[in-house]
Amino acid sequence: MQFDRKNYTNEQLLDFYKALLKPRLIEEKMLILLRQGKISKWFSGIGQEAISVGVTLALESDEYILPMHRNLGVFTSKNIPLYRLFSQWQGKSNGFTKGRDRSFHFGTQEYKIIGMISHLGPQLGIANGIALAHLLKKEAKVTAVFSGEGGTSEGDFHEALNVAAVWSLPVIFCIENNGYGLSTPVNQQFKCENIADKGIGYGMESYIIDGNNILEVYSKIDEIAKSVRANPRPILIEFKTFRMRGHEEASGIKYVPTDLIKQWELQDPIENYKSFLTVQGILFEKNDAQIRNKISEEINENWQKANKESPLESSTANELNDVYYPHFYSEIKPSSNTSDKRFIDSISSALKQSMMKFDNLILMGQDIAEYGGAFKIYEGFLAEFGEERVRNTPICESSIIEAGFGLSIKGFKSVIEMQFADFVTSGFNPVVNLLAKSNYRWGQKADVVVRMPCGAGVGAGPFHSQTNEAWFTKTPGLKVVYPAFPYDAKGLLATAIEDENPVLFFEHKALYRTISQEVPDDYYTLPLGKATLVYEGMEISIIAYGAAVHWALNDVISNSISADIIDLRTLQPLDTECIYNSVKKTGRALIVQEDTLFGGIASDISALIMENCFTYLDAPVKRVGSIETPIPFEKTLESHYLPKERLLSEINALLAY
Repeated sequence: MQFDRKNYTNEQLLDFYKALLKPRLIEEKMLILLRQGKISKWFSGIGQEAISVGVTLALESDEYILPMHRNLGVFTSKNIPLYRLFSQWQGKSNGFTKGRDRSFHFGTQEYKIIGMISHLGPQLGIANGIALAHLLKKEAKVTAVFSGEGGTSEGDFHEALNVAAVWSLPVIFCIENNGYGLSTPVNQQFKCENIADKGIGYGMESYIIDGNNILEVYSKIDEIAKSVRANPRPILIEFKTFRMRGHEEASGIKYVPTDLIKQWELQDPIENYKSFLTVQGILFEKNDAQIRNKISEEINENWQKANKESPLESSTANELNDVYYPHFYSEIKPSSNTSDKRFIDSISSALKQSMMKFDNLILMGQDIAEYGGAFKIYEGFLAEFGEERVRNTPICESSIIEAGFGLSIKGFKSVIEMQFADFVTSGFNPVVNLLAKSNYRWGQKADVVVRMPCGAGVGAGPFHSQTNEAWFTKTPGLKVVYPAFPYDAKGLLATAIEDENPVLFFEHKALYRTISQEVPDDYYTLPLGKATLVYEGMEISIIAYGAAVHWALNDVISNSISADIIDLRTLQPLDTECIYNSVKKTGRALIVQEDTLFGGIASDISALIMENCFTYLDAPVKRVGSIETPIPFEKTLESHYLPKERLLSEINALLAY
């Protein structure tokens, strides 16, 4: 292995050695403790230290790095106190996740590290969001993000590179090609000769670096980072290296040819660099021993400190309190000036006034800029707020949601439009596994609103008509809003944007231009988690949301039925008090949803009523929903699918029980 010392001083060269050695000695200690059952599962980076260390040392201390589970050198080179790492690996309170996640699945704003989730790919899109925030703030900074060669097979990789290239984001994509994704060799992962070749397709520079050569890694990253700070753009780097141990310790390395292991053992980044320093007359046996002893003492002292920590204790209240980032609702009352607004006008008004109120709010979505959005909600926004804040996106739902999280890390708010709620399936993972869990896992807010145009009744068929709210009400950490009236839509959307938690905001397309009412012209807010009683009666409680509220109102008013009609407005959090009070009064409960019946939120509401209001009931709780098929397109079939025409008979049957 050839080392070019360039103009580095002896002291610098020796510092590189210390930085390389530290994660190696920690790992050797951890592997012993793993066998003793004193830490959990371990992912070894032995043989790959030069990449983590070189990249981290080449970046400025306030630049973000997004590592994976084999990048211990990032954490040590960022000078995180070792006892905190050791506490993290034992699930103790001095760790970074309060015992809620393991090993390297954490982030820390203090050290500018954003940890991974097990799905790997979202890291890349998050880096884009952080880099975008740097551009918006006119900060000359780069963001480095790691992935393995296996992760480059994921769609998130391709989406992230595409977005970064289109938006000229200052991101260094660091791909550690260590030969195997768990046991799958690279020749079964991709067909091209080098991962770096993939950069060509995205119009970005790419380089191949010897990942076992600390001086090559450091000098090249240092050069690239300086260039990117001056001329923002993404760079793809493939580090050639090898994984000397198993994917994790339990998997072993029996699947790796012995000759290949021996070949890479000769390229050990620490032993080769040590030999270089010895030849240069910089490192001697005596001071090498001193360096190792000093690091070992630091490791042992910090291990003892972490080991003396009491086992973690918690309570149900503590756990529940951390699911959401603390948000304190501030009521802004509407003015007396009103005008007749359609549902769609209220959505547009809320977005525009929120853009005026929050200069850190970014709008992202397909066709929202010049075109004004598929439903023209954003017409005029580009001219008023500019292309930096009103951003057309490629068709990359996952990467854009991930970028929203990256923006949140840097203090921005974002509203992301799914052109149709159905399309969120292409970004489902970052919603339910990244946004929803980030505050609970390591205290990082996800200040993101995802707009979800949804619903049937417009003949849009199976891929543009779903009401898929139940996918998200099941996931702790998300808030789900589903208004039925223009007044509520405006006030609730304003609150959703103010709230620093992830919010799924459902907007029924069939209501966009068919429902109107007097709506305040000025900015105002409405609380999440509060239902409204839109009609009052004594004989039955009808609980609904979205378009179903209007179906219920039509049937009740047309047939002079004495009913409470509750518009839930917010599905998570759910206003159970309003539901229980009504059911205790009427003794009968019917829940109507547009979604197919099985597995929907009506089932949970029914169970809650049975558990909390059973002695008040005069009849079984009734659920009404669409039939168990995908949503058909043809008008007659769509009408047959929906519960709208069956609702009155179900109400009458429950009244007659």
